[in-house]
Amino acid sequence: MGRTKKVGPAGRFGPRYGLKIRNLVKKIEVVQRAKHPCPVCGAKRVKRVGTAIWRCSKCGAVFAGGAYVPRTIVKREIDRMIESKVRA
Repeated sequence: MGRTKKVGPAGRFGPRYGLKIRNLVKKIEVVQRAKHPCPVCGAKRVKRVGTAIWRCSKCGAVFAGGAYVPRTIVKREIDRMIESKVRA
């Protein structure tokens, strides 16, 4: 598969679709295919199974999250608000 250092996984598109679109695809795919920390066991082994479905390969926990990341920015904000209410 012909990938380059600049466009990474979007190299499969070759010169098609324009640089801006390919850079957006690269940014999304690099984050989505990375290993993420598990909310249950804490191991960095969470991988995307399908759209918004994530699975930890260590403990087997399956949970819903964002389409490209297991914990979205909104989810982090909600967790922070809940935590501050619990402490108060």
